Amino acid sequence: MTADIAAILAIDGIATGAVYALVAIGTVLIFTVTRVIFIPFGDIAAFTALTLAALDARQLPGTVGLVVVLACMACVMELASLARAGELRAAPKAVLGYLVLPLLAVGIVWLVMRISPPMPIRIVLALLLILPIAPLLDRIVFRPIADASVLLLLTVSVALHFALVGLGLLFFGPEGVRTEPLTSLALDIGDVHVPGQTVLILTAALVFSGLLFLFFDFTLLGKALRATALNRTGARLMGIRPARAGTIAYLLGSLMAGVSGILIAPVNTIFYDSGFLLGLKAFVGAIIGGMISYPGAALGAFGVGILESFASFQSSTLKDVIVFSLLIPVLLWRSLASQHSEEEVEE
Repeated sequence: MTADIAAILAIDGIATGAVYALVAIGTVLIFTVTRVIFIPFGDIAAFTALTLAALDARQLPGTVGLVVVLACMACVMELASLARAGELRAAPKAVLGYLVLPLLAVGIVWLVMRISPPMPIRIVLALLLILPIAPLLDRIVFRPIADASVLLLLTVSVALHFALVGLGLLFFGPEGVRTEPLTSLALDIGDVHVPGQTVLILTAALVFSGLLFLFFDFTLLGKALRATALNRTGARLMGIRPARAGTIAYLLGSLMAGVSGILIAPVNTIFYDSGFLLGLKAFVGAIIGGMISYPGAALGAFGVGILESFASFQSSTLKDVIVFSLLIPVLLWRSLASQHSEEEVEE
């Protein structure tokens, strides 16, 4: 391996790690607020890429059907919950949030696609379709068991991933896609050629990470999410609704997953089930950050991306094994470094 090859691999690893960082930060965000390890995060990123590819082909994406089905299910469940609690006065707000707004996004996409919009508009439309998915899944799947153990929530999350893979095959088909490059510019740093797509990926990751930092530190909603993550009971006593905070967390998670899918689609062929490995590798980065630290998750994700790039050069067939083997020392280190307390046994 020469210095030039090492530099190329490092640049490629940083670009891949930037995508993983967005997914890892979103995973940590949802986990800290809701205690859910959201395994389908990568699936939403893959669905975004498939949606954008369909829009590029001037076709109505399968995401339209997915959003319609989820919106109807979520609305029915919310109305039934309100009826049981005797709070039907909140029904109009529930219909607006769980049915009207998602269907409005579908309607906007359907209308705008009739005029063949340019690429920036198609990207916005893809994000608009993706945004409701995670909040709707939260209402359908996780809200009814919000007080369950983390292990049960994880089990349900894994089951939800497999359900989404099946729905992805149904709505998008088995064909892989690769979208148009977002930019054709390139930079030459010494003897190393840096594609503009790589610069764009890294810039987007830094910008969205910075915006998330500003959101948490300087907005009321961001502070409410931080309070919910620190102490759900205390936040509830202060007038913060954990369910609403969870919805906002899932909405932000959908946005970050969508941006990740758009960034990775021009450089990788995406299939309906490609999200699993994407989410799992980002999860390794989140584990390195302890599932509580956003900077730690981002740094861990960049490390995973760089490790994967160099591992693929040494052995492309074993690169995933090498990446996931990183979990073993990390988990051992976390286990030894964390403080354990013996449980008191009542006689």
